[in-house]
Amino acid sequence: MSSSKKQPAGTPPPAKSVKSAALTGVVRAPGDKSISHRSIIFGAMAEGTTEVTGLLTGDDILSTVGAMRGLGAEITEQDGTWFVKGVGKSGLQSPKTDIDCGNAGTGVRLIMGAAAGYPLSATFTGDASLSSRPMNRILNPLREMGVSAKARTTDKGEEGRLPVTLKSNGALIPIEYTPPHASAQVKSAILLAGINTKGTTTVVEPTLTRDHTENMLRAFGAVVETKSRKDATHISVTGPTPLKAAKINVPGDPSSAAFLIVAALITPGSSIIIENVMMNPTRTGLFEALTAMGAYLRADNFRKSGGETIADIEVKHSKLVGINVPENRAASMIDEYPILAVAAAFASGTTIMNGIGELRVKESDRIAATAALLSANGVKVAEREDGLTVTGNGGGLVKGGGIVKTHHDHRIAMSALILGLGAENPVTIDDASMIATSFPSFFALMHTLGAIIDYTPPADAL
Repeated sequence: MSSSKKQPAGTPPPAKSVKSAALTGVVRAPGDKSISHRSIIFGAMAEGTTEVTGLLTGDDILSTVGAMRGLGAEITEQDGTWFVKGVGKSGLQSPKTDIDCGNAGTGVRLIMGAAAGYPLSATFTGDASLSSRPMNRILNPLREMGVSAKARTTDKGEEGRLPVTLKSNGALIPIEYTPPHASAQVKSAILLAGINTKGTTTVVEPTLTRDHTENMLRAFGAVVETKSRKDATHISVTGPTPLKAAKINVPGDPSSAAFLIVAALITPGSSIIIENVMMNPTRTGLFEALTAMGAYLRADNFRKSGGETIADIEVKHSKLVGINVPENRAASMIDEYPILAVAAAFASGTTIMNGIGELRVKESDRIAATAALLSANGVKVAEREDGLTVTGNGGGLVKGGGIVKTHHDHRIAMSALILGLGAENPVTIDDASMIATSFPSFFALMHTLGAIIDYTPPADAL
């Protein structure tokens, strides 16, 4: 339920959720954010025109569209289909102005990797949130390949922050690189730079991360070798290798579906179906965790879309129990820990989450923000440097009544609003504007299912 009142222009728009009756209905998951970024970036690099349907049109993806236009690609949209005319042999070009990536962490890191393989100079910027996030994890391997990268150092001495200026002569050195932290973004940036590097570039992963880049590079005609060895997986590309335009039908985003799933699990009497959800095993860690907690999740109608397996998921309200989430599952559900913590708040017993220190350098410090979210609403939670322990209330209503600071983090904002659906008192977030970065249809889909969420958009967004 959305409010029709207008907030003054420029005022952060709050939102509030309240205890809701059973959620019912059938909805379609929005396009996957990771696939959407890659389809635009890879299409811009390729020869020919790539057609993309089902693209997520959130702010982050639109920032990537603008960035690739600035680097020389022609990108248009007609009747929901996006056409990306790639630069092909002419290559990405030095932009006339700075490349503003907004809040898109995946976008900026992958684009810097892609740009590094061409003779160009470009400065990358972002909003305040993105400018606080570490970029050296991308820049250091690119420097090893021969790229000049100048980044900002904060007043606190934190190195490798936006703005970043990259200069490349387009003649990079192939490397074998083991990222210090499991990161699909780091892997992807290195592989994209390797596409235009003479020789074999290899990323060594002790912990396997999401493999969307490998899958999509193959769809664009590149040869990607994946070899499983005793202690790690080696992913290699041998360049230079041209990419060729493809047709991409973007599957539904499991990270967005997670909010709908947990909403149904914690709201008594709920029974919903979410269509078109990507079931890539590097992205389904949350589904495994929820199933272990006793959640009713049933996947049917499996099929292929854009090189990925998709399915429809039926979800019913369930009695949940606390679990110890295996640390090796973190890479397959790193974005889903805030909403898992919300599910844990309604479980019997404790849920222990370790090995998630990466959450401290997301759009916000998500460990601290999730702990604050729960604590403000009467949920017992203990925070550690790399983890959380949540003590559930046994399946009843949580106290609620808190005002949650989102820190301009879309996943914290949506997690708080889902918590409110099972709370005695309304749960309010201070700013809902950033939800549009990843899930612009969030409020509409929740309303369709019957959730009571009051959202007052700013006047300049109406």
